[in-house]
Amino acid sequence: MKIYSWNVNGIRAVINKGAFQELIKKHNPDILCLQETKAMQGQAVIDLPQYFEAWNSADKKGYSGTAIFSKTKPISTFNNFPEHIAIKYGLANDNYGNPNNEGRILTAEFEHFYIVNVYTPNSKGDLSRLELRKNKWDPAFLDYIQELEKLKPVIFCGDLNVAHTEEDLANPDTNVGKHGFTDDERHGLNNYIDSGYIDTFRIFIKGNGHYTWWTNWANARARNLGWRIDYFLVSAKLKNNVVNADIHDAQMGSDHCPISLDLEFNNT
Repeated sequence: MKIYSWNVNGIRAVINKGAFQELIKKHNPDILCLQETKAMQGQAVIDLPQYFEAWNSADKKGYSGTAIFSKTKPISTFNNFPEHIAIKYGLANDNYGNPNNEGRILTAEFEHFYIVNVYTPNSKGDLSRLELRKNKWDPAFLDYIQELEKLKPVIFCGDLNVAHTEEDLANPDTNVGKHGFTDDERHGLNNYIDSGYIDTFRIFIKGNGHYTWWTNWANARARNLGWRIDYFLVSAKLKNNVVNADIHDAQMGSDHCPISLDLEFNNT
């Protein structure tokens, strides 16, 4: 099973560039999670009859949003839980300090796992959203995936808007304390890992130079002056099912590049 995640920075833009079609043709993912779609379902011309589609769009037009494309239709197996459905939109409540109107979380259930597609709020250059993220978003999101974990293992992926360690950005010294690399944001990601979720890319590849986002300034992408802020994290229960995790930095079309996770399951 091949799962891909990509912050497209506008689904209509990557389609117009041909980049979305290129990704599908080249990689043929079983599941594709998109962030920052900036569109409602139907606003983008997508001809993928082989995929089931789910969208969680922001109320604000042209802003945020997530989507999941899957060759296998999501299922719902725990029907004794009234809130349990195959697709979940947002959190179960709005206790992260903002109603579920930004389309930032989209969850689908499959046979062996939940997949949670997430577009974490940016703390902003002036850190005006750092308190929301530290005190509300990160704790609420961790609570959410841990509740899902009681039913089935969890994979969560997407743009987490934080570089975890100094190896996850090209210039750590000059970015300490800036948005995306504050102690509070890094601690929030540490809490996921301390709770048993595994950064799959780091199972296979150590060291710096591996990035998923580049600023549009100063020819940063060509110079590989980037940040690794897009992740696949999995429940410890799934570690033995992970066979590869990768960054596809040759794929153009967005200021982010896609990342992928390969899994194997024994169905016998």
